[in-house]
Amino acid sequence: MAEESDQEKTEEPTAKRLEDARKKGQIARSKELGTTGVLIASAAAMLMFGGSLAEALLKAMRSQFVLDRDDAYDSSKMFTSMGEMLSEVMWPMFAIFAVILVAAFVANSLLGGINFSWEAMAPKLNKMSPLKGFKRMFGTQAAVELIKSILKVAVVAFVAIMLIKVFLNDILYLSLEDLPNNAIDATELLAWIFMGLCCSTIVISLVDVPFQKWNHNKQLKMSKQEIKDEYKSTEGNPEVKGRQRQIQREVSQRRMMQEVPNADVVITNPTHYSVAIKYDTEKSQSPYVVAKGADMIALQIRKIAKEKEVTIIETPLLTRSIYYTTDINQEIPEQLFVAVAQVLAYVYQLDLYNNGKGKKPTPLSRNLPIPPELRH
Repeated sequence: MAEESDQEKTEEPTAKRLEDARKKGQIARSKELGTTGVLIASAAAMLMFGGSLAEALLKAMRSQFVLDRDDAYDSSKMFTSMGEMLSEVMWPMFAIFAVILVAAFVANSLLGGINFSWEAMAPKLNKMSPLKGFKRMFGTQAAVELIKSILKVAVVAFVAIMLIKVFLNDILYLSLEDLPNNAIDATELLAWIFMGLCCSTIVISLVDVPFQKWNHNKQLKMSKQEIKDEYKSTEGNPEVKGRQRQIQREVSQRRMMQEVPNADVVITNPTHYSVAIKYDTEKSQSPYVVAKGADMIALQIRKIAKEKEVTIIETPLLTRSIYYTTDINQEIPEQLFVAVAQVLAYVYQLDLYNNGKGKKPTPLSRNLPIPPELRH
């Protein structure tokens, strides 16, 4: 039962799933929205440039109906007349087509944005499967398309009847007008009726857009197992990454332990914490930490220090302060300079005494100057 639950696609698609789908050309698209945008833009273009187009057509017709006797015997006149006619209607037609072209690009990009995918253009053999084609014909998508088609016919037919009733008197009045007024008025009237019919498709788009969004999201939904597999493929197997982190820690610890023999002093808690400090003026202007650790690592640091005859001093407060405030290879905080300087001075005096070059130093004070805010 657990396996079946994992395979149910109940989870929202991840960002990677959405991005992969976009690369494949699988994005939410509404053909109805694109069609509505193109139709309304076409009607608007007719309203803007329809009058100019009607005048250009009338002018072209007048010029073509006038024929001199000499022109009738001139075979080249046909091409000249054709060029004149095209030049009259070209610019209004070009303006209308330009508006429609821009509208087609914008309207089809409103849902899903602009996307170009080679994978979407590549032929897919599974689309040639008769069984899958049969499922598409009688599937949910096909049923939705059928409902939309019925809805479009009903809405457009209703709006068409209403528009005819509204503009009936204007349509009848066209027969009483003379040229060229009736042609211009007819073009404008046709454009307004066309605009009304096109606006009726907005109803279908308002239904189709939310459905396409929902359907696209449904198709990309994931099962819990798919999310786990995706996480493993992108972030890596957690067990492998954990092992890698463990190896990195071990390598770092070995490198750190190799620096303990070079330390000037190891200060301890005395049991839970150990910090190895070195003061090398060639590498740093201040003392810095070469190794630190707690519990087992602290014990290992002390063990190496004893073997390599590095001085070990118990300074509980100072050890904890440095342990919590300073990382490896980082300089000691300025607020602890005085306390560390006293420790290093004691160590140098102790080395001189052990080598027979100086007197026995005074025992190190237990009350080292450590600011309250750095006490741990």
